[in-house]
Amino acid sequence: MLAVIQKELDQIEQTEHVRILHCVESGSRAWGFASPDSDYDVRFVYVRRREDYLRLEETRDVIEWKLDDVLDINGWDLQKYLRLLYKSNPTVFEWDLSPIVYRTAPEWEQVSAVTGQYFRQEHLLHHYLSMAKNHERAYLRDEEVRLKKYLYVIRPLLACRWILDRGTPPPIEFDKLTAAELPADLRVPMEDLLERKRRTPEIGAGAHIPELDQFIYAQFEALDSAAGSISGRQERSWAPLNRIFLQMLDISRPL
Repeated sequence: MLAVIQKELDQIEQTEHVRILHCVESGSRAWGFASPDSDYDVRFVYVRRREDYLRLEETRDVIEWKLDDVLDINGWDLQKYLRLLYKSNPTVFEWDLSPIVYRTAPEWEQVSAVTGQYFRQEHLLHHYLSMAKNHERAYLRDEEVRLKKYLYVIRPLLACRWILDRGTPPPIEFDKLTAAELPADLRVPMEDLLERKRRTPEIGAGAHIPELDQFIYAQFEALDSAAGSISGRQERSWAPLNRIFLQMLDISRPL
């Protein structure tokens, strides 16, 4: 599959007249609990030619390349990516921290080197807490529940715990989150759930898992309280991002 993805990336560069700076896996494969039939969520950051940024007409800052049963490929313009980094957008940190990197340019290190400067604890905490609540509301309120959805509620809750305990962006890998933040008495039911998810395309519905329910609702209460006490004030500068953007234009494809 790696060869297929690389071929798609080459075609994107040729067709769209861009240079891909960084490309990663962003979904369940990166989290570490993909099913046998999980698709590939391929995400990339690209830079266009200098002259493309100087035109009066607007150019889309997203490339939506492919979406089928196997591949989900799309990317963001570097300009969009850096603007979202300035706002401490959680997706930016997830792409930068993905353990599965399909392609990266040497110059990308300049972006990674400044990413931590734009981490805002309150932004990521509210994002992951909202994500957990949305999944719980959508999937865990019936008598029988889709069991894999426990993972989609607990992963962002553990990310919240990491943010509060360490003051850094949380890792993508679920095993790192569970090792650091999941109570020891939940390790066995969680590992059983993960193993079933990895083995089968669809683990189906079943009765609630009381231990996990108790953990989820206790975390909702604790995190609501913590989120309300975090200050949102943090000085940031556009200067490093402007400098990186201009440097990247100097190495963009001269087509």
